[in-house]
Amino acid sequence: MERSLTMELVRVTEAAALASARWMGRGKKEEADDAATTAMRTVFDTIPMDGTVVIGEGEMDEAPMLYIGEKLGMGGGPVVDVAVDPLEGTSIVANGTWNALAVIAMADRGNLLHAPDMYMKKIAVGPEAVGKIDINASVYDNLQAVAKAKNKAIEDIVAVVLDRPRHADLIKEIRQAGARIKLIPDGDVAGAVNTAFDHTGVDILLGTGGAPEGVLAAVALKCLGGEIQGQLVPSNEEERKRCKQMGIEDLNKVFYMEDFCSGDDAIFAASGVTDGELLKGVQYKGQTATTQTVVMRAKSGTVRFIDGKHSLKKKPNLVLKP
Repeated sequence: MERSLTMELVRVTEAAALASARWMGRGKKEEADDAATTAMRTVFDTIPMDGTVVIGEGEMDEAPMLYIGEKLGMGGGPVVDVAVDPLEGTSIVANGTWNALAVIAMADRGNLLHAPDMYMKKIAVGPEAVGKIDINASVYDNLQAVAKAKNKAIEDIVAVVLDRPRHADLIKEIRQAGARIKLIPDGDVAGAVNTAFDHTGVDILLGTGGAPEGVLAAVALKCLGGEIQGQLVPSNEEERKRCKQMGIEDLNKVFYMEDFCSGDDAIFAASGVTDGELLKGVQYKGQTATTQTVVMRAKSGTVRFIDGKHSLKKKPNLVLKP
């Protein structure tokens, strides 16, 4: 992939963040998601690339744009697969809480897992604990391994977990192990990415979330030198059939980093929509707005934090006012 794509993706996630942040706290998650999707799609049309959506807003008959299989870009550039979540945390924006992101991941054609839209059990860590975790090990053993790798007491380890009834036993096990917990309402891409940055205070992500979000998180962690493992958790016969159509006969199959994102290159970009541990959300100031974005590339290992200041007068089509 071309190095210039990194800054192009920043433009895309910034646009989605600027559009969706207008809906913060208004209780309308569909409108927020539509705003992010429309803005993201508009900017994609200006990028010189030959892209195909492999993870997006749904199948063609479910989504008007950014659907799986949709072609993106002006053509004539790098041939890539694209995973998008225009608004990772629609409920977060609707409720005005923390860690909503506009997210894109990209890799050379054929290198991203086409994860089905179903649950996935996940475990994710930052660089210090790579090679120390095992999704099939006990919660206690994984927490101990991470604590040892990071030279911490287990009581100092923070596990981030989606606040869901299905995680009641997991939460109990973490507490029994003596570790601390950060429960999040939504947004486990942010939870996974945060494990790779010390200042977020997060050491490990545990629990079950969306499989597509696992791919997005994997691309970020590939760029950052971290690790994620996952197992699909089909909830009905239709989902089990879909796994078999993917060639997955063993539903206990563990997906490792190379399964999520193969090859030596990938790009990940995320702009904050609402404030979080890693990124500040959009701030509107009269005729201007500010954004904060992280963009990273696996091949070079470069991670950039970009503060943007935007003239809203010059972006009327991207800043969709409710």
